[in-house]
Amino acid sequence: MKDFGLSRDVPVKRGATALLFVDVQNYSFEGGGKYSGLTPEQTRACYGYFFQELRERAVPNMRRLQRACREAGIEVIYTVIESLTLDGRDMGLDYKISGLFCPKGSRDAHVIDQVAPEGDEIVIPKTSSSVFISTNIHYVLGNLGVKHLIVSGLLTDQCVDSTVRDACDYGYLVTLVTDACATLSAQRHAASIANNRGYCRQRTTDEMVAELAALG
Repeated sequence: MKDFGLSRDVPVKRGATALLFVDVQNYSFEGGGKYSGLTPEQTRACYGYFFQELRERAVPNMRRLQRACREAGIEVIYTVIESLTLDGRDMGLDYKISGLFCPKGSRDAHVIDQVAPEGDEIVIPKTSSSVFISTNIHYVLGNLGVKHLIVSGLLTDQCVDSTVRDACDYGYLVTLVTDACATLSAQRHAASIANNRGYCRQRTTDEMVAELAALG
């Protein structure tokens, strides 16, 4: 195999980096539409691990990342599951089959309050697992001069993983913040992290915050 002398292990750069939060929205959290109709007992039994991970690890780390990026002058971008219509007719077939439906303008489509956008931070609605499939995000990132993409969000082994892989194929240097993502079980999270290690650089929140702080 030819060695081109390139590496994924490249620190982020001011003016060429964005933080992308994937599906950190009301729909995906306790009380959201994805889990509506469940009793408290059913919620604890089926999703207790997931919601605990969100409360105790993932969301606090997302907040730290968001704050560090804002302080370093790094663009913060959000993508959310949200159809362009009220009846979801524009959604991809996979989302229709899976029932992943957040109507245009609905509360479920809003980013959670803990990491809510500020000012004119960009929010991009999507109707596919990878934001690169159903939106113009590649065009937007190009206009912003982004070459480095920091990724955090939900679910580790679904929309996050799809976004990471597509971003790499589009030519971005991707850093996945491993403890600022979550999915429905520890096994699924670990398997996903192991599988996409060959596509991206992986860092913890502590490591990423220190790297961002070093930008000055």
